[in-house]
Amino acid sequence: MGYKEIIENAINAGRDVLPEHEAYKICEEFGIAYPPTRFTTTREEAVEAANSLGYPVVLKVVSASVIHKSDAGGVIVGIASQKEFTEAYDLILASVKERVGDVTIDGMLVQKAMPKAAEVVVGGLKDDLFGPVVMFGSGGILVEIFKDVSFRLAPLDREEALRQIKETKAYEILKGVRGAPASDLEALANLIVNAGNLLSSLPEIKELDFNPVFAASDGSVVVDARMVIRS
Repeated sequence: MGYKEIIENAINAGRDVLPEHEAYKICEEFGIAYPPTRFTTTREEAVEAANSLGYPVVLKVVSASVIHKSDAGGVIVGIASQKEFTEAYDLILASVKERVGDVTIDGMLVQKAMPKAAEVVVGGLKDDLFGPVVMFGSGGILVEIFKDVSFRLAPLDREEALRQIKETKAYEILKGVRGAPASDLEALANLIVNAGNLLSSLPEIKELDFNPVFAASDGSVVVDARMVIRS
């Protein structure tokens, strides 16, 4: 299914948030890297996907009623074996039921765990006055605590994206601290550029949120993606 069909189906169904695996399909069209990921609808499919991808893996609930998966207990990372995986599967179902209620579970996302790296956020929105705007800053939970972000109008080029990165405190971490390798800033800038191109090219995408992005020494990868569409 192409990204245009994904968006069209979501609009026709009255959905305003794309599930993560569909957001990744759109990322793919714009050269935005993400981990090997499988959407599954049964326990058996999920176990098979985990074994195929190879451990460690991440397991995430997929439900239109669960937007913030972590808050609902719908994400478990670092699953190292099939035994741990089946336990995590049951734990997620129980946690979501306890915290959210008897909501419809569409399936589970099985994702290859990526090596830890500097965590940043790349986001964007369609501003009523300025049009497409791309955000960059410190990622993970730090985006809410420190609000260390910088904004640019989209589309933008790589040089402008590099200037945007250097305006933030995250830049000091990306340069490498306490023996950690420096992040590949060129790859990160390209991801920001591609996010801007996505926003500029698809009028149906109202907001996007890539948090976190793992900015490693050999590239940048989006490990969680959220896209809001115009209904």
